[in-house]
Amino acid sequence: MITRSRVVRVYEYLLTIDGNEERAQAQAETVVDQPANASEIHATLLHVSTETEPTPIEEMPAVTLVQDVLEDAGIATDLIGIEGEPTTGILETAEEIDAKRICIAGRKRTPTGKAVFGSVTQGVILSTTRPVLVCHTD
Repeated sequence: MITRSRVVRVYEYLLTIDGNEERAQAQAETVVDQPANASEIHATLLHVSTETEPTPIEEMPAVTLVQDVLEDAGIATDLIGIEGEPTTGILETAEEIDAKRICIAGRKRTPTGKAVFGSVTQGVILSTTRPVLVCHTD
């Protein structure tokens, strides 16, 4: 009889948390619903702030919510809070942690709003070769 040891893969997910609890909940539920076993997933929660004195990531209710949902499902988490331009911060962090998936919460915007203000979701999708999960709250 041949016995094979099971290789445990760790899928690193990067969740970009913007502070909105409803979108954060959708992201957490999306990761929990992935086909891999919870023990095979690790999630890094990232908040990119454009403020000069941002709220520490540990004190953000949306981050606490996501951590609780993921950890209740058996998914380990880490937190990263940085300042800067969101798209760049997300892409650089994904590269640094070698994320296998980026999970981002989309929000509805008019075509004019996207053109004038840009879209972080669009920027991430168009600028990475990594799979991107876009979650909506509808």
